[in-house]
Amino acid sequence: MDILTVLPAIGMAIAGIAVGYALQKKMGLNKAQNIDSKIEQKLTDAKDKIKKLREEADIHASQHRAKIEQELDERRKSIIELEKHIAEREEKLETKISSVELKEEEISSLRTALENEKTTLKSLQEDEQKHLTQISGLTVQQAEARMLQQAIDSTKEEIVRRVRKLEQEGEHQLEEKARDILSLVIQRYASSHVAENSTSYVDVPDESMIGRIIGKEGRNIQHLERLTGCEIVIDETPNSIMISGFSPVRRQVAKKAIEALMKDGRVHPGRIEEVIEEAKKKINDDMREAGEAVVYDLGIVDFPPQLIQLVGRMKYRTSYRQNILRHSWEAARIAMMLAEELGANVNIAKKATLLHDIGKAIDHEVEGNHVEIGEKIMRKYGIDEAIIRAAAAHHEDYPFDTKEAIIVQVADAISAARPGARKENMGEYVKRMEDLEQIATSYAGVKKAYAIYAGREIRVFVEPGEIDDLAAITLAQNIAKQIEQELTYPGDVRVNVIREIRADALAR
Repeated sequence: MDILTVLPAIGMAIAGIAVGYALQKKMGLNKAQNIDSKIEQKLTDAKDKIKKLREEADIHASQHRAKIEQELDERRKSIIELEKHIAEREEKLETKISSVELKEEEISSLRTALENEKTTLKSLQEDEQKHLTQISGLTVQQAEARMLQQAIDSTKEEIVRRVRKLEQEGEHQLEEKARDILSLVIQRYASSHVAENSTSYVDVPDESMIGRIIGKEGRNIQHLERLTGCEIVIDETPNSIMISGFSPVRRQVAKKAIEALMKDGRVHPGRIEEVIEEAKKKINDDMREAGEAVVYDLGIVDFPPQLIQLVGRMKYRTSYRQNILRHSWEAARIAMMLAEELGANVNIAKKATLLHDIGKAIDHEVEGNHVEIGEKIMRKYGIDEAIIRAAAAHHEDYPFDTKEAIIVQVADAISAARPGARKENMGEYVKRMEDLEQIATSYAGVKKAYAIYAGREIRVFVEPGEIDDLAAITLAQNIAKQIEQELTYPGDVRVNVIREIRADALAR
């Protein structure tokens, strides 16, 4: 390519560049002008907005200032009213203070006048005492002692009257309540009772059998007595053999054995041992069945078999000729009814009453009284402590700390004291009468005492000069308390203290 051809092209290119640059510059200027105009517009808008905000702020500030000034005015008014009220209160307080000061002055003057009156009165009293002393011939101390004695005598009479009234009212209410409860119990329970003897008898239909029982040179009867621990008496009653022994269980074993020997006809030492072992087994079975029957009848299901066996063992134990199992069952039935009426725990009451004499089942074999033995038995077989405490308190060896304990004691007394329940021999009866009279006559001021109504009442005659009405009431209570502590007796014993004054005169 030659240079002539290239030059025109270069010139055209340069011209185009120049034209483009000129156009671009012009466009940039236009764009800058547009940006400046926009900026100026925004500045103008911002100034207008700021101006508007200032105007609104001035308006709000003016309104707030007006509100604050209004609140200040109201507070100024309330302060002014409060100051006015305080001023009024101060004025009233000053008035009251002045009134109090006046009253204090009046009281002070009255106190002074009262002191003067007291002084005058004291002087008059002294003069009066001197005058009375001259008239009566008594010193002041003697007169005071006489007045005090008169006050004591009159007060004592009033105390005696009130005590008697309270006792009569209390006894009447208690008797009515007791009659209601006991009448319900008696109405719901009735029982026949057969007193058991301390000896057992075996009928002998054939007199020749008596010789077999005795054996050659008494060998058989001696073997029977040795194995059973009972005394076997023959020829006391025709056609019968009497068995006597301290243990009713042993007597029953001997009775069963003799009956079996007479039925079998073979009587010799070897056969006697076999029959006695069979009798013991039957008695044990009988005791178990008797115990099961009693606990089943009372609805008791949680006694262990060993304890039930001991309960049944009471079937062959008597006290005052009263069968212990029969008595315990009967008392438990009574306790259930009493507990229902009094709102006590029926379960505790019936179990404790049934077991209250459980110690008597083995007291022939174990040392100690039946209460202590019974406690050990119940604890051994895991009986609840509440039942043990209630059962142990029936002879007042322990305090009555629950209603159930009282119910056990009452049920035991009802079962033991009802007619026909117990029997006592003449020696025990006479001793009880003597003990009652001896307790009563041991007190000072007692002239004589008589036990009457088979020991159900004791009448105590006192010296009226030594014992007054109030002391007579105290004496009756003390005698009753000592009888409760020292004597054992069925039912209740009424203590009747009699104080009488007899005046005699002779007309001539």
